[in-house]
Amino acid sequence: MQTAADAGDAATLLAAVPAGRRVALVDPRFVGHVHALRLGLTDPRFAAATVPGALTAQPEARGALLRALRRTTAAVGAGAPVVAPDTDPAPEDRTVPGRIAVALEAEGTAVKRPELGSLTATVPTDAGARATAESARDGVDDEAVRLRSAVKAHDGFFTTFAISPYSRYIARWCARRGLTPNQVTTASLITALIAAGAAATGTRGGYVAAGILLLVSFVLDCTDGQLARYSLQYSTMGAWLDATFDRAKEYAYYAGLAIGAVRGGDDVWVLALGAMVLQACRHVVDFSFNEANHDAVANTSPTAALSDKLDSVGWTVWARRMIVLPIGERWAMIAVLTALTTPRIVFYALLIGCSLAACYTTAGRLLRSLTRRASRTDRAAQALADLADSGPLAQGVAAVAPGLRGAFTAPAVALLGTLVMIGGALFLPYGSWLTVAAAAVYVLLSGLAVARPLKGALDWLVPPFFRAGEYVTILVLAARSDAPHAVPAAFGLVSAVAYHHYDTVYRIRGGTGAPPQWLVRTIGGHEGRTALVAVLAAVLTHAAGFTTALTALAVAVALVVLVESIRFWVSSSAPAVHDEGELA
Repeated sequence: MQTAADAGDAATLLAAVPAGRRVALVDPRFVGHVHALRLGLTDPRFAAATVPGALTAQPEARGALLRALRRTTAAVGAGAPVVAPDTDPAPEDRTVPGRIAVALEAEGTAVKRPELGSLTATVPTDAGARATAESARDGVDDEAVRLRSAVKAHDGFFTTFAISPYSRYIARWCARRGLTPNQVTTASLITALIAAGAAATGTRGGYVAAGILLLVSFVLDCTDGQLARYSLQYSTMGAWLDATFDRAKEYAYYAGLAIGAVRGGDDVWVLALGAMVLQACRHVVDFSFNEANHDAVANTSPTAALSDKLDSVGWTVWARRMIVLPIGERWAMIAVLTALTTPRIVFYALLIGCSLAACYTTAGRLLRSLTRRASRTDRAAQALADLADSGPLAQGVAAVAPGLRGAFTAPAVALLGTLVMIGGALFLPYGSWLTVAAAAVYVLLSGLAVARPLKGALDWLVPPFFRAGEYVTILVLAARSDAPHAVPAAFGLVSAVAYHHYDTVYRIRGGTGAPPQWLVRTIGGHEGRTALVAVLAAVLTHAAGFTTALTALAVAVALVVLVESIRFWVSSSAPAVHDEGELA
């Protein structure tokens, strides 16, 4: 830290700092909480940020900062007082850092102004103002605010009341010992994998241990985000790890339960895969709806207004959050039922609970879409097209087919294709070439569904229909085959494909767009993989051959997707995506 005599001296000192470093300007008369300065000066997600009396710039904004500082110096004089005349529009903009922040924004550089809540940050201009500011600062416990702010603003009932009251203190303990959120995320994954291993023993002691370890894993899962918010250690890698590890933990645990059940003489692999398919389809409904509507123009709906009104009544907020069975409630249910009952009962509860939650959320979104007056953007249409995951076969059909017109044509065609595919897999004789014919119809209808931009009121349903078509077809064909271990192999294949679909979502959320087209073409797109599995079921009449083929396909997809995904996220400049904490 260096002290500048005036604005001109500050410009000279800043110019001497190596270009790759973050720099900050703080008015020497600043009065406020240390955590207010942390929020304004240390958050890595923003190129430039400011609180009253302080400003920071990352390396990419350093040039703009120096230009703004030199313009400010020229305007007020190198040795002029750091406070500007009282005619300035806002008190926080009368200091040199405040003036520079305004100049940066005028030049086109975004400057983050974090909400401080009850925290104090100000630059008093006389003794009375300083005394008032110091009194306000001393009247608020900086550390208590920091702890409260570490907790996510909107979370589930179980997480809010059963985990967060103490997990925030675990986060502080981790921060004081130099642990990073990524390390805690990894510890959560390892704990969940050990839990899955305990469940795979198939013993009552193993199930009890698995339930306890799963809850411990969830506590750590909450702690990593709270540690990130507490210490402002946000990162692109952390956002990716937190998002993908949640899915890996849950699906690994399903597999562990299925293995344990088989050891106890009860084969529940079909239920395990069904639970995974249902959960993945629920998530893609959420993702598609949000991507279709988050930047829509004139985005109004009577249903949304009713939802906002219900949210103003305290108990309805928690009831609605619990109905959707979020991860906290879901993992708590899984852990308790694992310890006290059998894997079959766990999966029955999951299937019933997630089905009811899916019906509730999907019905609400359908009502919103049908009653909403909105114009969807090109960006939203592109996001839906990326989520559809159309491969070369569907893209080829779309390229030569005329776009089908009609408000609900795309989802209707996608639904028809999905019903034809699933119906063929379910009701036609297993191994029949008629199932391959159904797959050909599915390919054709998949291409027709995406031949026009997905801007219709219900076009967000297209990706969920495709997910159901692919996943359920794999499940049904594996379950109907006589091949030993076909369903576990199908579980592996759906896991690999689901990872690709979740990875697509996280890239879109990070603003970097979908995975490259070469990757989508290489792994065939949803319609290509579905057709391939149908062909394999018809060709490989030898029982073991179908299992081998599913396993090989799962390994191939996993290798291609994981290698490209890890390369992307490790080297990516995508912004980190974290939920903010509640304002204290």
